[in-house]
Amino acid sequence: MKKSVIFKYILALFIVLLHAMGGIAQAVSSKTAAIKIDESAKAGDKMVMPSISWINPNLEYTNSTENKVVFKAKVKASDGLKSVSMEAFKKKDHSKLGEKQFTITAGQKEMMLEEELFLPDGDIIFEVRATSISGGVILSQRTVLVGMDAIKDAVSIDRKDYALVFATNKYDNWSDLVNPINDGKTIAEQLKKLYGFEVEVVENPTQNEVFEKILEYNRKSYKPQDQLMIFFAGHGQFDEDFGEGYVVAKNSLANDKSKTSYISHARLRSVINNIPCEHIFLTMDVCFGGTFDPRVASSRGLESFEQDDKEMLARKLSYKTRRYLTSGGKEYVSDGIPGEHSPFAKKLLEALKSLGGSDRILTLTELNTYLERLKPAPRTGTFGDNESLSDFVFVGQEF
Repeated sequence: MKKSVIFKYILALFIVLLHAMGGIAQAVSSKTAAIKIDESAKAGDKMVMPSISWINPNLEYTNSTENKVVFKAKVKASDGLKSVSMEAFKKKDHSKLGEKQFTITAGQKEMMLEEELFLPDGDIIFEVRATSISGGVILSQRTVLVGMDAIKDAVSIDRKDYALVFATNKYDNWSDLVNPINDGKTIAEQLKKLYGFEVEVVENPTQNEVFEKILEYNRKSYKPQDQLMIFFAGHGQFDEDFGEGYVVAKNSLANDKSKTSYISHARLRSVINNIPCEHIFLTMDVCFGGTFDPRVASSRGLESFEQDDKEMLARKLSYKTRRYLTSGGKEYVSDGIPGEHSPFAKKLLEALKSLGGSDRILTLTELNTYLERLKPAPRTGTFGDNESLSDFVFVGQEF
């Protein structure tokens, strides 16, 4: 291999390492972005990597019931753009649906791409490629599942449900509890047995362990119909001075005026909302759990009738979901009798075991009917980027 080529590959590797450490100003906004080397670049030239920031769709994998889809992205290169192109092709056989080369003016450093395309049903990959003047190349993709029929098929055969359960009995600086781990394990078992969830139970986590585990789920790849349920069981606290609710971690300090050792609801809202899963349901069986969003009161509506269960599921899973359910409002809630479940967990398990009736689909509206007589009354609501027609569904395994 020629020395100039070897040098360019070493240089490229060095640039990638600097980029990971924050040494390069251009940020690669997509997890699917790939770095490539332009062999026409001269040895010794400083190579600048372009950046691609997706605006729509902002998730790597999403869906659209409509065949008309708008793609929008911003492309930048601090030393100037050399070329920008896009291409659409079918995921199944990589057959090309179309491509476009954008016109670049001399010295142009950024460009907004916006294209409205009419796409066939199925998984469609949309790829943007940008090259900087110095030879850095970025490729970034978005995959869109197009069409109601394709989405209905995906709901049946290409969907996963995940459950992440945090349960704390033992505390370093707070009084211990007797039931959270038992509650968490039993709920996880029922989700796995009845609904086919992939479950993980984290027992007695510290503050860092909670956020490290959430980060792990943030780095997973999710498909448009995948769902994630996050469950917290343990102590909770509300600080009147800060006007903020908190989940108490195993290592939270008893006398922590700044609350830096606690898990604030505000931070939970932010980090959970940023998980790249379209459908997230947060459940909290902790004291003062309702202060997760005190502005939102519990609300329920009538279920609409759908003849086709698959179509109903496809429609519900076509909207981004950020919903929560807590065991109470701004008050203490019972841990229950030792060896049994908390009142909240008991009713939640009752709802899960019902399988939602003959259709074996349990919706949040149906789930709430099992909980509405509890005292204190559970609270439901939305957070983050929730869309108004969203729902979280538990689909029985025999469906």
